[in-house]
Amino acid sequence: MLTNLGFAATITTPIFCILGLGIIFKRIGWITDEFARLGSNLVFKVTLPCLLFVKLVETDFRHDLPIKLVIYAVIATVAVFLILDRLFSSRLHTVADRGVFVQGAFRSNMGIIGLAFCLSAFGEGVVATASIYLAVMTTLFNILAVLTLTRHQEKSGHRNEILTALLEIVKNPLILSIAAGVIISLIGIDVPNILLETGGYFAQMTLPLALLCAGASIRLHEFQTSPPLYWAVTGKLLFVPLIITTGGIILGLRGEELGVLYLMCAAPTAAVSYPMTQALGGNHHLAAAIIAATSLGSLFFTTLGIFLLRSFQLI
Repeated sequence: MLTNLGFAATITTPIFCILGLGIIFKRIGWITDEFARLGSNLVFKVTLPCLLFVKLVETDFRHDLPIKLVIYAVIATVAVFLILDRLFSSRLHTVADRGVFVQGAFRSNMGIIGLAFCLSAFGEGVVATASIYLAVMTTLFNILAVLTLTRHQEKSGHRNEILTALLEIVKNPLILSIAAGVIISLIGIDVPNILLETGGYFAQMTLPLALLCAGASIRLHEFQTSPPLYWAVTGKLLFVPLIITTGGIILGLRGEELGVLYLMCAAPTAAVSYPMTQALGGNHHLAAAIIAATSLGSLFFTTLGIFLLRSFQLI
């Protein structure tokens, strides 16, 4: 038991230590809001795409593709989304809270926290599986988020904002870099070593910088005592990972693939849900509170989940 608990702690603790340092550095003035904003943009537009591209061009996609994992994840995510959007959101009295609740409960921060979890648990060898999962699910998450926020917005006239949000999905640097890496790998183009080494230097910056900026972006004053916050946090940290992971176990997923499925689901709510909520007229204060609460709460729940999966020899 202690061995399994130690394994779980070694995956989550370093990640949340860096998040905590981001919070501390922000409070003592070593990191500013502007630094966190620019650093997050650099990660999203440059270093993380470089990390994914460099790893993917060196991967053989003709064999051992995680097709079963990805197909199940898509079906399970859509099913969970429909349950949240059609059944539970209607219980909220404030219309502007409904789409925010749904997005906060199902949308994970896969590109930063989820990927960091996977690398910490399984090492560099998991990048190909995690990247394919990331590419498909990032696209799906963005589409579902636009659908629920549009459906539950209080005011009309957001056609331009919706089109802009959909265009941003197409232009997403993560999706573009993953697509480029997969295509180059399949075609068999040899990428010059100097480009791979340069991209590798950027890739090494990704997780420390991303986690520091994510920590600096957490604003504790944005917590609010409201049922939508409690429901979204409970759904994101407990019920959604539990339902999707249980389904994966029943389907026969084990080891690395089950680990990727769980760790991506267990990651806290994606930070990008805040600007999307603002653009589409949702309750952005609630969105910020969900991001902050799930970022802090996932330390305990993710550690517990990894401990249980490890104890039952599923990963």
